Amino acid sequence: MTRPRRPWLLTLVAGVITAFFLLPLYWMIATSLKRPDEVLSSPPRWFPTPPSGESYAQALDKPMLGQALLNSVAISLGVVALTLVLAVPLTYAVARIRMRGSAAMVLSLLVAQLLPSIVLAAPLFIVLRDAGLNNTLLGLVIADTTLTLPFAVIVLRPLVRAMPAEIEEAALVDGCGLPGVLWRIVLPVMRPGLIAVGAFSFLLGWGEFVFGITVNSDPEVQPVTVLLNTFVGQTGTAWGPLMAAATIVSVPVVCVFAMLQRFIVGGLTAGSVKS
Repeated sequence: MTRPRRPWLLTLVAGVITAFFLLPLYWMIATSLKRPDEVLSSPPRWFPTPPSGESYAQALDKPMLGQALLNSVAISLGVVALTLVLAVPLTYAVARIRMRGSAAMVLSLLVAQLLPSIVLAAPLFIVLRDAGLNNTLLGLVIADTTLTLPFAVIVLRPLVRAMPAEIEEAALVDGCGLPGVLWRIVLPVMRPGLIAVGAFSFLLGWGEFVFGITVNSDPEVQPVTVLLNTFVGQTGTAWGPLMAAATIVSVPVVCVFAMLQRFIVGGLTAGSVKS
């Protein structure tokens, strides 16, 4: 493979594209540090001079902010746990067990990825209400898992299919049952994908808004994304406190992605090349 003749040009283009995508993030942080009279100033100020913490003080004084953050943590961790518990056996069944309708099952998982969450909100609300799980954290965990589970199976399926079936057959012959095969052989192979799926499940559970506002109407059990919507009122939007609260909410997401970036990239690409 020949190297590009002008690598600096590719670096420049990549830098411009990256700056374009990071501009909203910078503007959110910059707005959160501006004084109230500078937020909507014309022309807009690109740099908060001097930085002010007034917006953060107003955001932290928002009722239910601490409870909403705890709800989001519980929901996100619950989505990760439920997704992994369901995805491992389902992925193994789809990848290894020959049965009628397996191709249709994979196709249905792909179709489920295409459906927007607003389409699923009303049916899920009815099902969870009939089951007595609306206005509960568990109900929201189940609702969010309907979005993460298809993605998890699609990511993990190539990992199982890339593993030689003879290894599992030899383990079964040696007396290792199917649960032992899953625990001792399949799970270690799926570990990169499991980390990637867990990270994306956490991010989706943390940022989900539609299910949070439809499935749970009780503010006591709503996630922090729904709380952000309360900064928008009939008389206007409190842009400074809203951007400050959004910055606070973004910190866990950035930390999770920064810590698991290497595993996320490796998990998504693992199994794509057959040796």
